[in-house]
Amino acid sequence: MLSQNPGSFAQIPVPIRLIADVGGTNARFALLEETGWHAERVLACADFPDFGAAVEHYLAIAGAETGARRPLEAAIAIASPVSGDQVRMTNHVWQFSASQIRRRLGWRRFIILNDFTALAMAIRHLPSDELEQVGTGCAVPDRPLALLGPGTGLGMSGLIPAGEHWMPLQAEGGHATLPVVSEREIAVYRQLHQHFSHVSAERMLSGPGLVNIYKALCALDGVAAQLLNPPDITRRAAEASCRQCLEAVSLFCALLGTVAGNLALTLGATGGVYIGGGIVPALGRGFANSPFRDRFENKGRYRAYLAAVPTYVILTRLPALAGLARSFTAPGPRWEAD
Repeated sequence: MLSQNPGSFAQIPVPIRLIADVGGTNARFALLEETGWHAERVLACADFPDFGAAVEHYLAIAGAETGARRPLEAAIAIASPVSGDQVRMTNHVWQFSASQIRRRLGWRRFIILNDFTALAMAIRHLPSDELEQVGTGCAVPDRPLALLGPGTGLGMSGLIPAGEHWMPLQAEGGHATLPVVSEREIAVYRQLHQHFSHVSAERMLSGPGLVNIYKALCALDGVAAQLLNPPDITRRAAEASCRQCLEAVSLFCALLGTVAGNLALTLGATGGVYIGGGIVPALGRGFANSPFRDRFENKGRYRAYLAAVPTYVILTRLPALAGLARSFTAPGPRWEAD
């Protein structure tokens, strides 16, 4: 992490900056200075009426605890498409004008990136001991990298070598149509199609998606679904105390393998596929023993191609902050408020 190993940033004279990774459930804040970031704080998005209020609350806490000056510049990664001044989150109610936020908070510079674009900018710099390889494969140097991660939603991105630079992608692949393979998956898909006009990958491969799978399996098995959240489902699956929970997690991992394999083929990501988000790391060794890797490779004539592609689970805490730290100088898709 940058706070432990600032590397080249220690050589760049910069003003104090705010960086924030804003997801559908939590917003993760820190202050960035020449020596790295500090004053990390995670705030629940639901506790604040808007993004600006959350920032003001964080800055008040950080100022009181550290005596730090108010930042003059900011960069945020947000779980939303980023294409202009108006930002509307996909899985939360916050929406705002970037230029109005910049003026409200007195920033001379305000950069906005998609959350997985920021994470893509970090993956080449993550320590090897904060990556857990699942399955076989060996990364091919200077080849594209793929990234996806289920959390409140399903994020996707990639990192493409382009001369002296690596270009991160801004993508919304989580909203592509969900690919199902087995008869059981088709039956679950049909259950979801009764509630959603379009069953995207995110409708199953996310925290709410895991609950959707569980409820669909209960309906198919003719049992009453309990009011369970994603941690409840994963805990009961690990305990093998609930058959529908156990199958829900297994089906979740299998579908994630299919989607990850599709992304690897689409990007030609022989440099490796990285899995972020909060759900997969919480599965622990259960994920390595799941159907994920078999389904990742199960592409017919391209099984051998994908068997050579390594897949890694990102274990780093707050990895997107490392990408945000680089966003002030590195190229890539973003919006900068006027």
